[in-house]
Amino acid sequence: MPATLFPADLTKSMDKQALPGHNRWHPDIPPVAEVKPGDVFRVECIDWTDGQIGDNDSANDVRDVKLQRVHVLSGPIAVKGAEPGDILVVDLLDVGALPQSEWGFTGIFARENGGGFLVEPFPDAKKSIWDFHGLYAVSRHVPGVRFAGIIHPGLIGCAPSQKLLDTWNKREKALFD
Repeated sequence: MPATLFPADLTKSMDKQALPGHNRWHPDIPPVAEVKPGDVFRVECIDWTDGQIGDNDSANDVRDVKLQRVHVLSGPIAVKGAEPGDILVVDLLDVGALPQSEWGFTGIFARENGGGFLVEPFPDAKKSIWDFHGLYAVSRHVPGVRFAGIIHPGLIGCAPSQKLLDTWNKREKALFD
């Protein structure tokens, strides 16, 4: 197994990890590790809610999810020799759930916490837990349904240079004004 450059402890939020992650790409966030082109390594991740959703039968955690800090990211990881403007090719060799957490969830946000496009027919929070069994996912909350629960890698990207960030911020301020 390749070396784990970013381990995740699923009992802790991202800011309490041995290597705290981040939730945005910014040139001032220092890398937690550096790799060379061609290196093979492992990165562990926490779900987009920073572990706020539990494997249980209550939708209260979806109802009460704190949206101020979401889409937590593992890293950043620097690539030796990479310069602003370079195109990086990253091959994801394997994507899967951590052995101690082979489940995912589907959630519907409550009207009071942002809702969604179906907030009229579904004003209250709802949640389904999906257990992964190899390729397939099944749910005790949606009996009789089994589907190919292909896990996706979430978000992956590159931090902008300070010059590019300044350009973006100027453009967004003009739009805001």
